Amino acid sequence: LGTLLLKNVALCFSGSDKETILDLVTSRSNAQRQEIIAAYKSSFGQDLIEDLKYELTGKFERLIVSLMRTPAYHDAKEIHDAVKGAGTNEKCLIEIMASRNNKQIHEMVEAYKDAYGSDIEEDIIADTSGHFKKMLVVLLQRSIQSTDLYAAGEEQWGTDEAKFIMILGNRSVTHLRMVFDEYEKITELSIEDSIKNELSGDFETLMLAVVQCIRSVPMFFARRLYKSMKGLGTADNTLIRIMISRSEIDMLDIRECFRLRYEKSLYNMIKDDTSGDYKRTLLNLCGGDDDLAGEFFPEAAQIAYKMWEISSMTKVQLRPTVRPASSFDPAADAQALRKAMKGFGTDEDAIIDIVAQRSNAQRQEIRQTFKSLLGRDLMKDLKSELSKNLERLIIGLMLSPAEFDAKMMRKAMEGAGTDEHALIEILVTRSNEEIHAMNAAYQAGYKKSLEEAIQSETSGHFCRILVSLVQGAREEGPADLERANADAQELADACNAESDDMEMKFMSILCTRSFPHLRKVFQEFVRCSNKDIEQIIKKEMSGDVKNAFYAIVCSVKNQPSYFADRLYKAMKGLGTDDRALIRIMVSRCEIDLFNIRKEFKDTHDVSLHEFIQVETMIGDTSGDYRKTLLMLCGGED
Repeated sequence: LGTLLLKNVALCFSGSDKETILDLVTSRSNAQRQEIIAAYKSSFGQDLIEDLKYELTGKFERLIVSLMRTPAYHDAKEIHDAVKGAGTNEKCLIEIMASRNNKQIHEMVEAYKDAYGSDIEEDIIADTSGHFKKMLVVLLQRSIQSTDLYAAGEEQWGTDEAKFIMILGNRSVTHLRMVFDEYEKITELSIEDSIKNELSGDFETLMLAVVQCIRSVPMFFARRLYKSMKGLGTADNTLIRIMISRSEIDMLDIRECFRLRYEKSLYNMIKDDTSGDYKRTLLNLCGGDDDLAGEFFPEAAQIAYKMWEISSMTKVQLRPTVRPASSFDPAADAQALRKAMKGFGTDEDAIIDIVAQRSNAQRQEIRQTFKSLLGRDLMKDLKSELSKNLERLIIGLMLSPAEFDAKMMRKAMEGAGTDEHALIEILVTRSNEEIHAMNAAYQAGYKKSLEEAIQSETSGHFCRILVSLVQGAREEGPADLERANADAQELADACNAESDDMEMKFMSILCTRSFPHLRKVFQEFVRCSNKDIEQIIKKEMSGDVKNAFYAIVCSVKNQPSYFADRLYKAMKGLGTDDRALIRIMVSRCEIDLFNIRKEFKDTHDVSLHEFIQVETMIGDTSGDYRKTLLMLCGGED
């Protein structure tokens, strides 16, 4: 390495020249850093890592010192920190154990024994439990066995988890990718959906991580990096661990997957979320800004194509959180509701327990029975007895789906300003049948057609998109492969046209084709253009037009995930968008709110139940509004 380099390292400590330290450390490979450590001790009789710990502080010290360790010893330390002390860092265990190959696992096991004088398997066993523990142990072993995956599939969950653990923990990556494809063809379910439907907690998270790493390790780490920086605060330990462990392996691929999934470069997210020498070191490890890049790298193009292929192959089993009550008695419910509102004071608990635990069809029976038995209008009584968000939520539940959608469209357009996001959300996600029913309810309730209302409140291409959607004339049925190829080429060609022509072409396809067909179109678009449709919309369009097309693409790709994102945005930050929160919880609780819950947890590392509990505390002094939302949510994940 030469005398000059060693002098530079030594001189850094005379005045703690952090800039020189970070430039030296981040411009050398890990193998070269090990040579520097050895040469430093030989030349100066001192331990370089100890000197770095003494001279540096905080996150910058953690990052630099971690860079000086070998990959195996760094992983060993992360595992040791995860299982020792108060509590267990399950996310760290999951990340490392799911993503390392056989050689890396073997070297980590040896390094752990050397550094801590104990067996890594014994320490993990002592600190974990159940199927989560079993899967971690299997991942530590990495032995190769031959087993049949489908035999341990969804039909046998609960009786054969151990067999499923052995399969995912032991078969080769290439083999499992082929098996996943076959599994999806047979069951019309992705492996991920099976896991989300049948498992929960840390075991579910671990199994999903294993599957994600089998599909694409770079995409797995892109997701982990995004989660470490989004929202308030940064999970610095996660950020440091990933940037160090992947900088000499697949950081370029991670960067491209990050841009593909989040429409923002990893470089810029680090730049916005960190500061000082810590930020500069991370950016050096990142290696470059991809926001100016246009086309995909080959790895990312393959991943994008595969993502759309999986989306087009799988059939999601939609699962509600509210189901019809058994032993339903509309007369008894009507009498109980009257009692809850009669006399001095209102029994909100009784109202909530009935309304939130009946299906919408049962609530309509209660409305009719209430009027026929008592000669009173239940809706008027509820409005007079309840107030604020609780009243809006309960009334929303008592309306029929068509009446509720019509009212939400009306609210989005009345008064000063228009809630374009609400208009987009409703029209993009409703079926033709639901849109027709909403149109009829709007006409009956407001003596004006919904199309006329939209035309009076919106304009330009955005208005034309909404008018197209409100016709409820989207094609239905499977993809036409030949036509999908032609549509994909038309979209690719439109990307080179004038803005107005491009938007009209996108509208003619995105607003009229069936969702199964569009999945195939978007998959072939990657092949035609080497770009992703979401990326094109974000880069080439703006305002409400961009938001409308983007919502269509997200809904086509994964509608529960789209709603999970809408719920997160409704509650995050200062203040809650209660209208959006109520709209989604009411409209999806009997359709796919369970699926939305799973997507919410997977994307945001917090359950929807917990997020609602925390985010609705302010302004809900009685807790009745929050209680009702949590009942609709249906449980903790």
